[in-house]
Amino acid sequence: MIHQLAAVDKRAKISKNVVVEPFTTIAGDVEIGEGTWIGSNVTIMDGARIGKNCRIFPGTVISAIPQDLKFDGEDTQTIIGDETTIRECVTVNRGTKALGFTKIGANCLIMATSHIAHDCVIGDNVIIVNGCGIAGHVEIGDYTVMGGLSAVHQFGKIGKHVMISGGTLVRKDIPPYVKVAREPMSYAGINSVGLRRRGFSNEKIFEIQKIYRAIFQMKMNVSQAVSYIEKEMLPTAERDEILQFIQNSPRGIVKGYGTGKE
Repeated sequence: MIHQLAAVDKRAKISKNVVVEPFTTIAGDVEIGEGTWIGSNVTIMDGARIGKNCRIFPGTVISAIPQDLKFDGEDTQTIIGDETTIRECVTVNRGTKALGFTKIGANCLIMATSHIAHDCVIGDNVIIVNGCGIAGHVEIGDYTVMGGLSAVHQFGKIGKHVMISGGTLVRKDIPPYVKVAREPMSYAGINSVGLRRRGFSNEKIFEIQKIYRAIFQMKMNVSQAVSYIEKEMLPTAERDEILQFIQNSPRGIVKGYGTGKE
């Protein structure tokens, strides 16, 4: 299943039914799971750990050393989960000693020409549309969709079930379940369409809407809104997740529409 015109190091651990197309290069410290397809002209460098049934399209470079001047040759990894598709000319850099790895979860779709920098952690079922740039140390939660040509500042945090409009510059953290758009980036409501597709009930969606009305529409600052939510709204998994995200956001969260600069 490995084409004779591919250059595969004998030390690489390649499972059954892996297809490697011509002119692809695979280094020695690489592991590839069963059923994965690797297109032509792909470069997979040391430290790559690729799961089962992945699809990696031509021109992609996986696990190149970080574009970080502090990197000093340390032994780090790039981890890619099962069933993930990486389209043409994507670049994914391996980690630094700060975290030790860059990780993309299972069942993700990373579209053409996007870049994922060192020490990023991307959850499961994430879609990153064409031409996105994700700087180092970024965290992206499960089921997030990142619109084309968007960019995320280093150390940024994005919660679960977030919808980011195309072309957005993400300078602040984005809490779970919301949509963001415009420039400067602003809150644009909750991601109700995405939540319904994933089985959230109308009651649960209304609860999330009520929480974000307090944060973005009741003319309180974030600290006041958090206190109000803790006192006035019953604890639920979603409420507590939102509050914990906000309280653990040193950069601060996205602002509401019309509130001025971030």
